[in-house]
Amino acid sequence: MKNKSISSLLFLLILTLIFQMQNTAIAQTKEIPLKDFFRNPDKSGYQISPDGKYLSFLAPYQNRMNVHIQNLETNEVTRITESLNRDIYFYFWKGNDRIIYIQDKGGDENFQLFGVNTDGKNPVSLTPFDSVQVRITDDLPELEEFMIIEMNKRNKQLFDVYRINVNTGELTLIAENPGNISGWMTDHDGKLRVATTTDGVNTSLLYRETEADEFKPVLTTNFKENLYPLFFTFDNKNIYATSNLGRDKSAIVKYDIKNAKELELLYEHPEVDVTSLNYSRKRKVLTSVPYTTWKRFLHFLDDRTKGIYDELNKQLGTKLEIVITDVTKNEDKYLVRTYSDRSLGSFYIFDYDSKNLTKLADVSPWLNEEDLAEMKPIKYTSRDGLTIHGYLTLPKGVDPKNLPVVVNPHGGPWYRDVWTFNPEVQFLANRGFAVLQMNFRGSTGYGREFWEKSFKQWGLTMQNDISDGVLWLIEEGIADPKRVAIYGASYGGYATLAGLTLTPELYAAGVDYVGVSNLFTFMETIPPYWKPFLEMMYEMVGNPKTDSVQFRATSPVFHVDKIVAPLFIAQGANDPRVVKAESDQMVEALKKRGIDIDYMVKDNEGHGFYNEENRFDFYGEMEKFLKKHLNKSN
Repeated sequence: MKNKSISSLLFLLILTLIFQMQNTAIAQTKEIPLKDFFRNPDKSGYQISPDGKYLSFLAPYQNRMNVHIQNLETNEVTRITESLNRDIYFYFWKGNDRIIYIQDKGGDENFQLFGVNTDGKNPVSLTPFDSVQVRITDDLPELEEFMIIEMNKRNKQLFDVYRINVNTGELTLIAENPGNISGWMTDHDGKLRVATTTDGVNTSLLYRETEADEFKPVLTTNFKENLYPLFFTFDNKNIYATSNLGRDKSAIVKYDIKNAKELELLYEHPEVDVTSLNYSRKRKVLTSVPYTTWKRFLHFLDDRTKGIYDELNKQLGTKLEIVITDVTKNEDKYLVRTYSDRSLGSFYIFDYDSKNLTKLADVSPWLNEEDLAEMKPIKYTSRDGLTIHGYLTLPKGVDPKNLPVVVNPHGGPWYRDVWTFNPEVQFLANRGFAVLQMNFRGSTGYGREFWEKSFKQWGLTMQNDISDGVLWLIEEGIADPKRVAIYGASYGGYATLAGLTLTPELYAAGVDYVGVSNLFTFMETIPPYWKPFLEMMYEMVGNPKTDSVQFRATSPVFHVDKIVAPLFIAQGANDPRVVKAESDQMVEALKKRGIDIDYMVKDNEGHGFYNEENRFDFYGEMEKFLKKHLNKSN
């Protein structure tokens, strides 16, 4: 009897342990409030004044992100902007006493330039022009009063160059666009000496010795070949550039622009393009080359910079991604940002001399990374033999078998997904969905050949790469073939509609966010400043006249009769890239077939929802939609 009692007791203990383990798994997948994924941070966008005496950051004011200034000696904080309709997109220090920021109206992307003193005085709309977009060419850090900007004020398709007084808004025309210039570049003294032109297909690099000279072409290539100037060498004689001339993967080179000759290969990577280069303005040395394979890495060119990152890794650990985001003029204080796939990370200030690292703020302290899911790099083979790289995020605490899946193709399409914190992905994983992101052919960073394989392949092999990812997940036993949804924005929205019309058997639901539905009308309604590149777009996407048969075959709006899965569409009314009519005509075509469709339009948004309350609405509706159509037993 005694042994039986012991056995019974052991059995009960084992059952209790199993129950506790099950409860632990359930606890690991506890539902996090939707707003915690998509709310504005308490503080973000930290920058430091050139003299190191002040910090600036974005923080909510009446639910909009506004600029605040913190005195590092007294810790006193002052809000200096009052944007009530829209978050401030971007800002930067102009000297030690003035902040410059840009904003548009309701997502129309006609960005205007504003200035305000760091005490909140002298707020000025520097470019108060309707339907005009401003681009910053050179912030002229050595001149506190002036900057160089570009505007399409004279001609909506072309950008002229101006010198602007950041206190008064006074403009001086520096260079008028003759009609074919697509980009401008200054030297380290702020002199306008390089330009690039396009005829839509061929690109030319123009150069002049001084601003008194005429621009002359030094190199002409097809747009598929790339020599993109980054900045001048420190003696202002040659340039550093990213180049794929004579190679498949773009590399960083030193280039004799006067004689159109590559002088030195600085860095290349065998697997991916390398397209940026960092340098020290004070010390006039190159510091590092960033590149991205499955995640971001740095190749160091400077011992001091490597030493700083070694110290930061020592203090913060090597599991976090560490990025230096700003530095004082004397390079004695550095702003540092961390992040990972499961955390938006934190901001720190690093004192170079003392090696002290001081935390400024956690970006989203309400999210516990232990509750979130890992984003793991994956790869699979397309049906025609290409290696497709991507990321798979599995819901935490769940056996990865027969799961509901959200396939999430990126926008662009000439863009790529990277390993980072993605609130959409984490939100979906927290709700029990596996999320597959793939860098289908045409995704940037994988070389010229991989990019060119996407030309005129919307709805064709590009879509096959996405479908092959679904089939791979099913073959691996991860995806329940009856519970796969597709969701994407912009080109990803097009891929969603194409998936539901061209491969309706694969998907149980779709969510199209500002996506293209009709290739004919999309090409007709591009923004005016894209028009100089129209011939290039004809080669990359297709020509509505000569490729009309293909356009009709791959435009989802003409194939709504193939749709069998429920569809949710979201659109910004002011979208300049994918205009509202793209979604309207898809909805109208479905209604003509007597099909009800979930359609959300936000009148104060553009190409994606920027305002916090609109994000809450969209993701709330998407959650209900996906739960309704994917959380069915198979």
